[in-house]
Amino acid sequence: MRASFRRVGRAALLTTALTLLPALPAHAVTGPAPSDSTWSFTARLDIGDGERACTGALIDPEWLLTAASCFLDDPAGAGKVTAGAPRQATRAVIGRTDLTTTAGVERTVVDLVPREDRDLVLARLSFPVAGIAPARIAAAPADAGQRLTSTGYGRTADEWAPVKVHHGTFTAAAPTGVDVPVTGDAGASICAGDAGAPLFQSSGDTTKILAVASRSDQGGCFGIAPEQTSTAAVGARTDDIADWVDATVTAARGRVGVVDFNGDGIEDVSIGDPKATVAAVAEAGAVRVVYGGGKGTAQLDQSASFVPGDAEAGDRFGHALATVDNNQDGYTDLVVGAPYEDATTTVTDVGTVTVIYGAPAGLGTGRTSDSYVQGDGSGAIKAAKKEKGDLLGATLAAGRTREGSPYIVIGSPGDAVGGRANAGTVFYLRGTSSVAIAQGTGMSGGPEAGDRVGASVAADANNIAVGAPGEDIDAIADAGAVWVFAHPAQTTGQPLERANINQNLDNVAGGSEAGDVLGASVALAEDGASGNSVLAVGVPGEALTAGNGTVAKNAGGIVTFDLPRSGSWTERRVITQDSEDVVGGIEAGDRFGETLQAVNLSPNTTPTWQTLQLVAGSPGEAQGSVAAAGAVHTMTLVGAPGPHNDVVFAGHNGLPGAPTANHRIGQTIAVSSTSVYVGLPTAAGGGAAYAVPWQNLTSRSATGTDLPVTTHQPGNGGIPAGGKAFGSAIR
Repeated sequence: MRASFRRVGRAALLTTALTLLPALPAHAVTGPAPSDSTWSFTARLDIGDGERACTGALIDPEWLLTAASCFLDDPAGAGKVTAGAPRQATRAVIGRTDLTTTAGVERTVVDLVPREDRDLVLARLSFPVAGIAPARIAAAPADAGQRLTSTGYGRTADEWAPVKVHHGTFTAAAPTGVDVPVTGDAGASICAGDAGAPLFQSSGDTTKILAVASRSDQGGCFGIAPEQTSTAAVGARTDDIADWVDATVTAARGRVGVVDFNGDGIEDVSIGDPKATVAAVAEAGAVRVVYGGGKGTAQLDQSASFVPGDAEAGDRFGHALATVDNNQDGYTDLVVGAPYEDATTTVTDVGTVTVIYGAPAGLGTGRTSDSYVQGDGSGAIKAAKKEKGDLLGATLAAGRTREGSPYIVIGSPGDAVGGRANAGTVFYLRGTSSVAIAQGTGMSGGPEAGDRVGASVAADANNIAVGAPGEDIDAIADAGAVWVFAHPAQTTGQPLERANINQNLDNVAGGSEAGDVLGASVALAEDGASGNSVLAVGVPGEALTAGNGTVAKNAGGIVTFDLPRSGSWTERRVITQDSEDVVGGIEAGDRFGETLQAVNLSPNTTPTWQTLQLVAGSPGEAQGSVAAAGAVHTMTLVGAPGPHNDVVFAGHNGLPGAPTANHRIGQTIAVSSTSVYVGLPTAAGGGAAYAVPWQNLTSRSATGTDLPVTTHQPGNGGIPAGGKAFGSAIR
């Protein structure tokens, strides 16, 4: 889509270079600088790394409203802005009324949605802004004579590049089509750099935007001829496009968690086949990428020029996957673990992690990939020693902090700590920094052989969860434990431990038992927009007593916990297949909770049973007389799970086929805003992966009608034949 808008009369465009002249003392035409908290929704845009400056307004935690002309190659030329990622890198500072401070937040603009009929564009941010109240779009037009306020970072009477936001008052005329003419009061003027500045009215805590600054005569602005005294300006009207703004913002909310490697707005998927043969090398491993919208497939492996290393036997590239926009350019990046990568012929199974960057032409076509291996790079990873069996990259998590900073969490459960084999370590990467998390290093407890810290990891914007299913509790072998950490405020900081959870604690249900392996799986989801999280912990080895008194070993269970933004954690509930209305029953070997995924499908709103979801794998589940056919359960994390619990297995809820012994459905699961992904690496033909729409699951939308399940399989849909364990990991 391309947008165009008309220009009127002599008014000039309002974009400006950022630093052509040094800042001078502030005596602004547009009035005094506000306090730090006043009009904090005002945003300053740096376009092209200092080439151009504009102003905007936060109208949703993830969206700015500004002038489309800010993003034109020639702002004074024919006005056409292309939807999608900005052509020039664009940084937004929101809530920083004094640019010499560190107040507020910084975000990257990753997507533009222009309005076709006027000088307006919605700019999506790389991550939602928390703690700053957005302005609203007015529902009624400006009246003739109505006084409006405008805030901006543009030139003043005596500053070319002000460091503080300034404001002025303007008198509006009645709208003319899509324009709102205004005139500055008491010498106030809209100047270069104020393009996109909001024209608004405030009442109490509510601000309503009636127009966005587009063109101005700039009378009295720095650098304008003294004979120009007119303070007339034109704003792009907003009151009549409130529905368009709402529809755009709402549609984007529905795409939370969507993987989009090429930035076309259509969901993509990556599927690991760690046992794939590459260039005649067995179990070198590969990742198959399916681009949404029929835009083809791709194979990623270590024989590719953009992937560091070489395809070697047994590397198992693609064993673990995670996604994050690591360089904040609007394209999803793929994190790939190859935990069986050898350092030498004798130092084997050390492991490596690769970050492959997204780009308009797809993964690997833009920025050079990053590689992480112990002993190389910087920080804690460089300080770590390559040792046999480290298994770096066996588990992965990635995302963005509440402040918008990308991070990657890497599990190395085979790492020897203090000479204790398989004690385990986790590495936390943020920016160019990496820190280690291990017992005795930012983590309570003492390392013991076989703890396997990092055998599971999960993270959201607020917290990091680390499982150690091999942890002995009070001499009880493999009882298991989980630690929770808060993201550090600084990118170079150490995550702060918030919780050390095991079943021998008084405030945790049950008791630690040998082989429970609590923490074999962990999942985190944001519980609303206030900084709270919910944690789910799998206990797949839990033995439970059935109604007939029989003890069912490895029946499994899940324990959930509340993690408030501040204060202590508390247990939320225990979930088993004996819980009321939960599908199934207690059976030996089910291993309910062996895999977990949690998702908030509407993170900027109050959670409901439909939006805060838990997905649990039960790979040992028998279907009738078919042993270990497996199943995947979906349930709400709001209230009791049973009333909104559903299940997926072969032949049910659209999943193709019939239950098959030892298929172990549920061993691989993933979630997005559209689907629950189910991996079946044991399927005939080298494996399969299925995308089951949420609508097929009563826990999302009880329509009674199944939508088609999408099947990805070697030899079909452009995916090369010859899979070995396709579906072992999905993102």
